[in-house]
Order: sequence, then C-alpha cells, then structure tokens
Amino acid sequence: MEYVKEIFAQYDKQCIRVYQAYNSIIAKEALALQTFGEHFNINRMTWIKPSFLWVMYRSNWGTKKNQEHILAIDIYQSKFNEILQKAVLTSPDSTSYTGIQWEKAFDETTVYCQWDPDRNINGNAINRAAIQIGLKGNTLRDFLNVSISHIEDLTPSVRKWNEQRKNVKLNTKNLPVEKLYPIKDKAIRNRLNMKC
Repeated sequence: MEYVKEIFAQYDKQCIRVYQAYNSIIAKEALALQTFGEHFNINRMTWIKPSFLWVMYRSNWGTKKNQEHILAIDIYQSKFNEILQKAVLTSPDSTSYTGIQWEKAFDETTVYCQWDPDRNINGNAINRAAIQIGLKGNTLRDFLNVSISHIEDLTPSVRKWNEQRKNVKLNTKNLPVEKLYPIKDKAIRNRLNMKC
C-alpha cells in the first residue's frame, strides 16, 4: 500500500502541536518547567510526533511502562520548519539520494525522520503515513531552550477517552483535530520522500 506522506497536525498561526509519552517523573518536571528538566536524558535522541493517534497506538493509550503520561507540546512553527530543514530519512530513498549521499547526510544531521502507517482509534493502520522526527545534539538543545511555547498534560483526557473507546462510546470529535500542515519547500519534500 502506498501511504500518503504529508504532515497532519493540530496547529494555529504560531505553533504546531507534537506529542510524547513519558513516565511520571519526566512528565511532572516538564509540566512544572515548561521544558524538560534534569531527569530528561539530553544525550539520547528524542522523537516528536504530530499524530495523536499514532502516539496512542505506540503507548497503548498511555498504559505502557514509562509511557503513562501523554504530553502535548506546542512548538513555534518557525522552529518546527527549521527542524524540517535539517531532517534526513532514517533509511535511504532512491529518489532523493544515492546511497553515498544519504550516508553523508545521515552522518552529518541532528534530525532524523521516518514515516510509519498512521492509525485509527483501535490501532489499525490507515492509508496515510505519520511522521516521526528524531532530535539530538544541538537541535535537541535548541528545541528544549527556545522552541517550546507550552506543554500540556493530556493524561486525564487520554484515560477518559480510552475508557470510552473500550466501551465503544468514544466520540472521535472530542479528540485533537489534525489537518494538513502544508510543506511547500520542494527540497524538504524531496528529501523526506513527499510527493512534489
């Protein structure tokens, strides 16, 4: 199946929302500081994901160990777009690179991107891809220091929605509304294997 590779996200004129799942120590610290604190490992890559339902699939609606708290992180669009400027796919794509070009770009970047099948409320794949963006090094530090506008705890809502989902009473209109986030830069679209 050919998945539609576009970014779908909740966003306004200033910010775009991404999601992460953490344990209670990291999550509570992040909420208090409105960035990530000393329990967050800055030496590891961190992955941000604009698709709420993909994070629900990955964390099993916040029930997996160390993924019990779901954070919504609003980041400035200008910073998100800068991140995309640096992004390199985690595996080579023949339309974008030769193997050697990809290896060089992959070794030099601090932002990684991969596409996975997006999901519906029951975790089944749908016919579009969800983007995951991995940050490390200077880009991760920049993300922590100047990219975050606001961090919100969605955990109580996620628990309620999951109970409703299990009882087949979830109204999907109550979930985060995601729409196409336009990526017009042809170089980015080509590098991330998005149709031009």
